[in-house]
Amino acid sequence: MCKNHKTNVIKISEVIDILFRDYTATKVVYHVVTITDLEKTLKNGIRFHDKATYKSKYHEFHSFFDERKPDRLPDWVMRSKSVFASLNFKNDHIWHSHSAVLSIKIKEDLCWVCNENIANFLYEPLMLGHVEGFDSAKEFIIKKGSRVAEDYWNCSLSFIENLKQRKDKKAGYDAEVLIMHDILPKDIELLFIASDHRCMEANKWKDFFQSNQLNYTNC
Repeated sequence: MCKNHKTNVIKISEVIDILFRDYTATKVVYHVVTITDLEKTLKNGIRFHDKATYKSKYHEFHSFFDERKPDRLPDWVMRSKSVFASLNFKNDHIWHSHSAVLSIKIKEDLCWVCNENIANFLYEPLMLGHVEGFDSAKEFIIKKGSRVAEDYWNCSLSFIENLKQRKDKKAGYDAEVLIMHDILPKDIELLFIASDHRCMEANKWKDFFQSNQLNYTNC
């Protein structure tokens, strides 16, 4: 069920098959947090800027797209003020260890769907453009950045419209849900937690702790 990787991520297949049915059946989307944020998230809910990494890792990235958003899109659609979620995951999705996967209920009329595969083309060049020796990353942004942002928004649509078109089910469309409202604690459910060694539902983690097992190889 869980497979370790040297890059400190794990692959989960069976859990996904069991937990992730289509949105039309579950009426929830999925949000991933680090376990260091889990207690705060379950207690206080989720806001777009409530993670320590928001300003250091993502604000510039999100703002780049917002500054290039076409006027025809609603004013309330903004990456920089979104809570991000997924409609589903592939069977071979690779999870970072020490992560908690949550299901969350949303207000459909305040959500937008975009293709994350397009957005991710710009993350590394935007981050590396400030690093000495990566002038090519800066040049890439100058030459291609606006084109990528344009394609990103042109391939996007409202959450409700996506339920009709189902772009999220098309090959190459890695749907990310931009949620333009806070998520209350009552609308969050912890599904499972992934570590370096195993991934289990919350109740199974509790059983494991109560068993007091130490199933590692000692030196």
